[in-house]
Amino acid sequence: MVNIFVITYSTYGHINKVAESVVTGLKKAGAVVKRYQIAETLSDEILAKMHAPPKPDLPVIQAKDLVEADGFLFGFPTRYGTTPAQVKAFFDSTGQLWTKQALAGKPAGFFFSTASQHGGQEVTVFSSLPILAHHGMIYVPFGYANAHLFDNSEVIGGSAWGAGTIANGDGSRQPSQKELEIAENQGENFAKVAAKLTA
Repeated sequence: MVNIFVITYSTYGHINKVAESVVTGLKKAGAVVKRYQIAETLSDEILAKMHAPPKPDLPVIQAKDLVEADGFLFGFPTRYGTTPAQVKAFFDSTGQLWTKQALAGKPAGFFFSTASQHGGQEVTVFSSLPILAHHGMIYVPFGYANAHLFDNSEVIGGSAWGAGTIANGDGSRQPSQKELEIAENQGENFAKVAAKLTA
């Protein structure tokens, strides 16, 4: 069975909620899933002032752990159309893997969260692709594999680039049922692609 790591960074929990559905889809397709979170770089004092909830009880991913997986789904919110500093710091720690091309050929995808419909969901993934390219990893987009992506009757996060949610600027909006269904669909589809690549 294919071994997939779902690796997230989440300040207010929206991404972790989406990740639960991603994991459901991966397991539905027969993948073995391990959940990790990216280390926080903000102090407890700053997080308290931001009214951020406690972090989930998940192991913190280390660069050396990545070689154990057959593929990865990374989830994180956008920061001005790119990755949060915490995510960038993690990827910056993978230099030794890069020198050995230890992750080359491994599939990877993304899911994301923004404050608004036009808050940078697609460009966040686009700006992350150079990381995959330098490691020789294979980007697996979601495509328009779920009918909810064509639904314009309500606000729905996600796109061909991956599942997503809209959190509002104050974080008050939680992932909708349709967004969670898209995320589950992405997990299932990703597991099938990863299985083909590792066969």
